[in-house]
Amino acid sequence: MTADALPVVNGEKLSRFLLDKSKIRSSNGTVKFTAFMPSKQEAQIQTLGSRAANAQKVLDALYRGPVINAAEVGKIAKVSPASAYKLVADLERFAILKEITGGKRGRTYRFDAYVKLFR
Repeated sequence: MTADALPVVNGEKLSRFLLDKSKIRSSNGTVKFTAFMPSKQEAQIQTLGSRAANAQKVLDALYRGPVINAAEVGKIAKVSPASAYKLVADLERFAILKEITGGKRGRTYRFDAYVKLFR
């Protein structure tokens, strides 16, 4: 997301950090943003060695849209389908992604920890 594409709230552009890693709480019709520190998920990703950079790209995309499939992972990370499935498997192993379709093919995954922030 470019700086030009950042949303404006109360006349000010939100920072990428605040936008991507925020907990939104509504109280009396007011939206408040509470930033949190680098996540456990980001620390886990750093253990992936050569796949860490691509996994970080996917995690960044998940903050913008927490539902994804392997084809989208491949496009985001610019990797082959086989590499995309390996990234998905890594993110599932870390409990970053949770499979939500229940099928063997055409699986869709959700970034549950992030979604729970909004419930």
